[in-house]
Amino acid sequence: MQKIKVGIVGTGFIGPTHIEAIRRLGFVDVIGLVESNADAAVKKASELSIPKSYGNLSEMLKDPEIEVIHNCTPNHLHFQINKEIILAGKHIISEKPLALSSEESRELLELTREHKVVHGVNFNYRQFPIVRQLKSMVDHQELGSINIVHGSYLQDWLLFDTDYNWRLSPEAGGRSRAVADIGSHWCDTVQYVTGKKIVEVLADLATIVPIRRKPKGSGSTFGLSSNQEDLYEPVPIATEDYATVIIKFEDGSRGTFTVSQVSAGRKNRLSFEINGSKSSAAWNQEEPEKLWIGHRGRPNEILMADPSLFSEEARSQIHHPGGHNEGWPDALKNMMLNYYTYILEGKNPLTDPAPFATFEDGHISMCITDAILESHENGRWVKVKV
Repeated sequence: MQKIKVGIVGTGFIGPTHIEAIRRLGFVDVIGLVESNADAAVKKASELSIPKSYGNLSEMLKDPEIEVIHNCTPNHLHFQINKEIILAGKHIISEKPLALSSEESRELLELTREHKVVHGVNFNYRQFPIVRQLKSMVDHQELGSINIVHGSYLQDWLLFDTDYNWRLSPEAGGRSRAVADIGSHWCDTVQYVTGKKIVEVLADLATIVPIRRKPKGSGSTFGLSSNQEDLYEPVPIATEDYATVIIKFEDGSRGTFTVSQVSAGRKNRLSFEINGSKSSAAWNQEEPEKLWIGHRGRPNEILMADPSLFSEEARSQIHHPGGHNEGWPDALKNMMLNYYTYILEGKNPLTDPAPFATFEDGHISMCITDAILESHENGRWVKVKV
């Protein structure tokens, strides 16, 4: 079988995780990467055992072997790179956000339709096996009508004032930080599970650490910090560390979520609870193999991830027997498996539903973030304008 040939743009924290997930598939080859300059690209390609390197995107776009390109660059580069990839007729997977504004993400979505490329955005939390199982339970009305959805996404990697990263700069990361970075994942996951769109928001945002001490060297995502005072310079911070958002869904049901990057001890805790008219269910990404199911008239349950206990719709997303826990890297692999199988089967992105998040989902995410920022700035409910 002819393998699908792939290129990667950007090899910071997320790029190598894309590469590792792709390589687990067996029918896709990463054959090239782009870095900030030719020397950096050659060095990184050698480290990652990738045969081709390019000093800029235009060189990769001219390579007829490359069929799909992954955009794993910092946020402020997403729009232009995504646009060039689409215009070149290459299939695309982008990290979120797709761009720095919903106007730009709308343009990208329209371009994907015009050029008929297969487009994915890396909302990988919907690809956890037990999340797919929960969606099946909701679809089959096992929880009854969904009345309330609530939860949070908590991290602690920016707890100290010496924690610094490019994401803290609005010029590189965008006007929103915690909401755009992790709140977008929470919103996408619950919309996927419930099948309901968020249509209105009321938001409260705060910058818990208003002045940070930026290292005079470079900082990396989830890196360690030092306490040596002479290594830092003070930098005012304009983006939020924290947000709580009240939400309304399209059918009138309600919810709320909190995001924070300054919650000590919480490493990557995306969690949510769904309260239905029959039962409830709750999931926490730091314990991904467990689904809590709550009842009124009988004992509560813990469903462990096990293909023999899963619905037919969810069974294909779990790849090991019960007790062999699958986590974050496996959810990312499921994203890649579903995306590349879609291409391999010759599906049409204009007519065939995609079993992964698309640029349409990415655009909706941008519109929700815009509404949250507007709500906070004006102190009122704001409708999500898609």
